[in-house]
Amino acid sequence: MKLRYKIATGLVAVLVVAITVLAVVLSHDAPCAPPPGAAPGAETMQAVSYTCYGGPEVLTVAEVEKPAPAADELLVRVRAAAVNPLDWHYMRGSPYIMRLGVGLGAPDRPWLGVDFAGTVEAVGAGVRNFKPGDAVFGGEFGAFSGYVTLSADGAVAPKPSSMNFDEAGSLGIAGLTALQALRDKGRVQPGQKVLINGASGGVGTFAVQIAKAMGAEVTGVCSTRNVELVRSLGADEVIDYKQTDYTQSGRQWDVIVDNVGNHSILANRSVLADDGRYVIVGAPGGDWLGPLLRPLLAMLIDPFVGQELVMLMAQQSAEDLEALASLAESGQLRATIDRRYGLEEIADAIRYSETGRARGKIIIEVND
Repeated sequence: MKLRYKIATGLVAVLVVAITVLAVVLSHDAPCAPPPGAAPGAETMQAVSYTCYGGPEVLTVAEVEKPAPAADELLVRVRAAAVNPLDWHYMRGSPYIMRLGVGLGAPDRPWLGVDFAGTVEAVGAGVRNFKPGDAVFGGEFGAFSGYVTLSADGAVAPKPSSMNFDEAGSLGIAGLTALQALRDKGRVQPGQKVLINGASGGVGTFAVQIAKAMGAEVTGVCSTRNVELVRSLGADEVIDYKQTDYTQSGRQWDVIVDNVGNHSILANRSVLADDGRYVIVGAPGGDWLGPLLRPLLAMLIDPFVGQELVMLMAQQSAEDLEALASLAESGQLRATIDRRYGLEEIADAIRYSETGRARGKIIIEVND
């Protein structure tokens, strides 16, 4: 065998071994450890903890030490928090590639939840933009708890007076995703035709309303049982996917926001205007490449077509939270809440979220 073939064979063997080792490391689940506790005599609160990856059974409502704000932080008493798919992706450590950032074998941070609404209980010495008693909403890890601390310059904004805590707590991730998908990636203009695939879910219910507020002609896609809900949110037309496949309609839309990923990119392109924009928000599940294939394919196709095929990774933003609050105050945005659970029912709430059948948002109410 010639030397170059021996070298090539050796390199391939090394690559195969490296990929195998990486796969084993990424997919390894360490055993669960006891939940964090509190020092004797410390003031405590309840918080949802997970010390290993797995299903809802790994979640524990633990008695932990109540945090104190740093000089630039707020201490917020949580009144309501919202469940998002992000939460159970963290809980399961799936897709496995995310474990490179959140912990190999077990989570680096044992706290769950992001969206919250509540009341500022205390502020650090350097905080000037909030004061105790302010009603706020926003996003911070560990929101499934009695209290949360976060930077006063972080993802937090005054709660819209037109919403109660449950409603404001539902706005965060889903509202930001809908807003940024339509405004930043879709660049929606008045009069454009916009299709929201998955219009009855958390992101979809907000996206329908925000697209209408932007002056678009909105088509929502959902199941039969949710047609009236989506219509009530302002959709100009609702397509029941059990009766009609929108990718076979022969029609065209200027912007498609896809929260589901149940049709191929090529099928979506066939009903997208020649200069239209296809925004990927949701994708099929899977521990390995499943959730990544659609974005990767979009990246490969995009440079060669006149249409724009992009994926959205929503960003936390106080400015965008304020934009959502302004829409709520003006009556252009309302929350759709499917079910409410107590903190001790977090496992049931996550299980329901994982079914993908929630109409709007799932709320965790934190007891007074």
